[in-house]
Amino acid sequence: MSWVKNREEFKQAVLSTARAVSKNPGLESTAQGSSRPPSLSQISLQYPPRSSSQIDAWRGEGDFQAFWQTFHKEYSSLKMPKIARDFFAELELCRVEMVGGRKFPGAKINLNAYLNTLAKKAIDNKVPAFNPLAANLWLKQLNGESLDIDSKNTVNAFLSSIPINIEDKGKKLIKVQDSQEDFQSIVLDLMKDLDLMHEPETKGELESHDEEQLTENLQDYNDQQPETEEDTQEQIVESKAEGDTDEDTGILEEAQAPIDSTSIDEEIDLTRNFNEDLDQASYEDYKIFTSQFDEVINAIELATPEESQRLRLQLDQLIAPHQTTIGKLANRLQRLLQAQQNRSWNYNLEEGLLDTAQLHRIITRPGDPLSFKQESESKFKDTVVSLLIDSSGSMRGRSMSLAAICGDIIGSTLERCYVKTELLGFTTKHWKGGDSRKAWVNQGSPLNPGRLNDLRHIIFKSADDNFRKARKSFGIMLREGLLKENLDGEALAWAHQRLSKRNEERKILIVISDGAPVDDSTLSTNHSNFLDNHLRHIINTIETQSNVELLAIGIGHDVTKYYSKSITINRAEELAEALLDKLTELFND
Repeated sequence: MSWVKNREEFKQAVLSTARAVSKNPGLESTAQGSSRPPSLSQISLQYPPRSSSQIDAWRGEGDFQAFWQTFHKEYSSLKMPKIARDFFAELELCRVEMVGGRKFPGAKINLNAYLNTLAKKAIDNKVPAFNPLAANLWLKQLNGESLDIDSKNTVNAFLSSIPINIEDKGKKLIKVQDSQEDFQSIVLDLMKDLDLMHEPETKGELESHDEEQLTENLQDYNDQQPETEEDTQEQIVESKAEGDTDEDTGILEEAQAPIDSTSIDEEIDLTRNFNEDLDQASYEDYKIFTSQFDEVINAIELATPEESQRLRLQLDQLIAPHQTTIGKLANRLQRLLQAQQNRSWNYNLEEGLLDTAQLHRIITRPGDPLSFKQESESKFKDTVVSLLIDSSGSMRGRSMSLAAICGDIIGSTLERCYVKTELLGFTTKHWKGGDSRKAWVNQGSPLNPGRLNDLRHIIFKSADDNFRKARKSFGIMLREGLLKENLDGEALAWAHQRLSKRNEERKILIVISDGAPVDDSTLSTNHSNFLDNHLRHIINTIETQSNVELLAIGIGHDVTKYYSKSITINRAEELAEALLDKLTELFND
């Protein structure tokens, strides 16, 4: 149990092992969840769990990434349907895990424990029996490896879901596991047997293929190993960007109530494809070079508990001078919303509830019938509001402070009125392209590559989370190391998608930004209006085709050239009045 007190040292030891196995002493790490297959440029390694029962699985997550770095070489692939790409990638993962486990026998226990957590999660989430992870576990079982009960059940369900016997193909795969090329060839034959390849294709049709294309949408099996609320608070994202902190606070005891991240984790799984609802394919001018390095992340993972608390206090200090004015105006909005939710009645009806106020008519006007009343349906619709905040470098300083105050005021006011509210942010993981640009350069820098940076979409608070607890993470918006580039169009599509999945009758999306989308890497490799045109397309689609109401708040900049409904705020002194006036107008509609 020594790792509990020395979690950073333990993590560094595992990272050193990964570097040694991969023969890459410069291998960098990040604390975000790993993907399957993992990146070839870095290893994702979270802080060790406190429970000893989870240690093997945690080490297995590091082991499979190290083996991928060691035994996998970038390959060519057939053009194939998505499901075929998913199976192809997972079976290649199985190959490197088997080779690595044979050469490093101690890793087998770790790998099986890690895969079993994925299998258990797949069972709990009712993932279909015919899935890529099950194919991985099937081949391992055929190879004689001992699986846990959840993994065995996954394999049995998988075999029951297919009409043919694939054991012979599996034995061939095991025999050639040391040869990636031979293994690939047999996998293609297997997928044809499973009717995953609808057209017979030959090796002559192989063409260079980006790693991202092979693994796109393989996210159902990327989930991190189970976390406790305590672990979630103590995770630290390690960033190479300027101003990011790398301080470990794993040994700090909880100084504040934990944030319930369960609903956030579920929503992250639902929002992997940012542009699904707005039919990006219909807008041919916009394309994405790779989405392999994009992420949707819980804000609490971007700072230590200690830093979150410090930034929250900083935000409170910014709000304090305006607290009186804000309170009065917030109460005004609250009275408006509550009035719309109060009862209203229709009187002088022939049936319903007896109107006791009219009982005197029995004496004064005995010939008149009794008067009844009925409660009328409230005009106030069940409503959810999503706040999408530009978290880019141009917002640094005063603009970001105003945006954070906006988010806190709107969120707290609407929460008091029983209107569900979520708070989102958008930026990029790196300046000037990050891993996406590196992949582009490695492929020979083709012309007009499309979006060329790694997206980072942030969930500060989900609609179903408790506001009092979640607001502790709002101060993270002020963390300067977080603020980089902004691709407004894709962020807007993502936020719209999240709202579209909600059941509320009325859906409102409020964007808080300081102007146009900017990403140097993308704009330097595409035409100058590439991002601007895409943002206009997304806005127009929402405003004309969606039931989501769209409002923009320009921080120091007029955004009316993009949004038909918008206000501009230049100073903190005018923030509360302008904000509450617009909200009052919105809810009076």
